[in-house]
Amino acid sequence: MDTEVPAHIQRRRFTAAYKLKILEQAERCSAPGEIGSLLRREGLYSSHLTSWRRARQKGALAGLSKKRGPIKKKKSAEAKEIERLEREIAKLKEQLRRAAVINDVQKKVSEILGIDLNHPENEEND
Repeated sequence: MDTEVPAHIQRRRFTAAYKLKILEQAERCSAPGEIGSLLRREGLYSSHLTSWRRARQKGALAGLSKKRGPIKKKKSAEAKEIERLEREIAKLKEQLRRAAVINDVQKKVSEILGIDLNHPENEEND
């Protein structure tokens, strides 16, 4: 018998068919203590029965066997092109921002050194 505690306990998942089977068995129990023995034998809690009954009343047990999580939608060619263009726009905006920073630095350096950037041809003629 392995007594080592696992590093990560995996959560139990019950299929819709299993839930319906257990609910049917629980409904057939008539003598006192039969439901308790059913729950002990299956390793379940009474809260499982309660939530499964509610789900069955709502009609939700039919869809419980589906995988959980967001539904991935296939993107159309237009949507892919839009995403590509948006990435390209973001890249160009970043390049423009960097160029503006470089331009500002060049202006400040020219002011410090006393170089007139507006009229470079005037300096050549002197």
